[in-house]
Amino acid sequence: MGDALLADVSGEYGPGDGPRVEVVLVYQSLLGIYGDRGNATVLARRLAWRGFDAVLTVVEPGEPLPDTGQVYLLGGGEDAAQISAVRALQADGGLHRAVDRGAVVFAVCAGYQIAGRTFTVGDPTVPGGEDQVIEGLGLLDVTTTRGPRRAVGEILSRWRGRSGDSDDSALLTGFENHGGWTRLGPDAEPLADVEVGVGNCADGTEGAVNGTVIGTYPHGPVLARNPALADHLLELALGEELAPLPRPEIDALRTQRLAAVRGTR
Repeated sequence: MGDALLADVSGEYGPGDGPRVEVVLVYQSLLGIYGDRGNATVLARRLAWRGFDAVLTVVEPGEPLPDTGQVYLLGGGEDAAQISAVRALQADGGLHRAVDRGAVVFAVCAGYQIAGRTFTVGDPTVPGGEDQVIEGLGLLDVTTTRGPRRAVGEILSRWRGRSGDSDDSALLTGFENHGGWTRLGPDAEPLADVEVGVGNCADGTEGAVNGTVIGTYPHGPVLARNPALADHLLELALGEELAPLPRPEIDALRTQRLAAVRGTR
C-alpha cells in the first residue's frame, strides 16, 4: 500500500497561504531501513493539502536538531544503528527540548524503543554475544527486553484515542517486525489494543502515549495506512482541530489493507 500512496503524495509541497509547520525527520541514515520516511511525506502532504506552508527537514547524526519543528519523527533500524542514534540524541538534547515546548514526537519500532527508559540489544561486535541494556531517552515510561519470539506480520489494533467509535475508524493497521517486548510503566498509556498480531508483548496492547510523545511498532508506513492517526499528530502539534480531508483513493487503500489483515485471523 505504501508505494501507491507515496507516489501520490511525493513531490514539492510548495508554500501555502497558511502558517508554517515544520516536520523533522530524525536520522534517516540510521532509522530509515523500513520505509518509515513515508510518515514524514504523509504529514507534509496532508498539511499542504490544507493550505499550510509545510516544511520537511531531514537531520542526520552530527547535525543539530532544529528547535523550530512541530513534529519530530523516528523510524526503525537495526541494533547497532539504534545504539548510535540514541547516543547522538542524548548528546543533542533536541528531542527533550521539543517535548518541553509541546512539540510532538512520533517514534516507530526502534525509535519507539529509543524513546523509552531502556532497551535491550545484542552486542553488535560479538556474533551471538550477550545482550546489553541501553539507556533510552526517557520520553516514554516503557522498557524493552528481548522477547521469546520475534513478532513478524500484519497487525490490527483498536485505537484507544477513539474508544467510543465502534466502526473501522478506530482501527489501526500496519506491519510489525521486532524482537523486543515492551512493557509500559505507570506514566504511559497504551496507544491501542491488539486484535491481530503481537504489539508490545503478551499483554494485548500496542504502542504507548505520554502527552505529545507517541510510540508504536507498525511500519507500513503506518501514517499512510492510518490517515486519522496522521491528522491526530498534526492536531496535537497545532493545538487545533483540523477540518476533514476527503481523499477517496486513500480510503480505498485503507479498506484494502483492513480486509487483508482480517483475512489472516
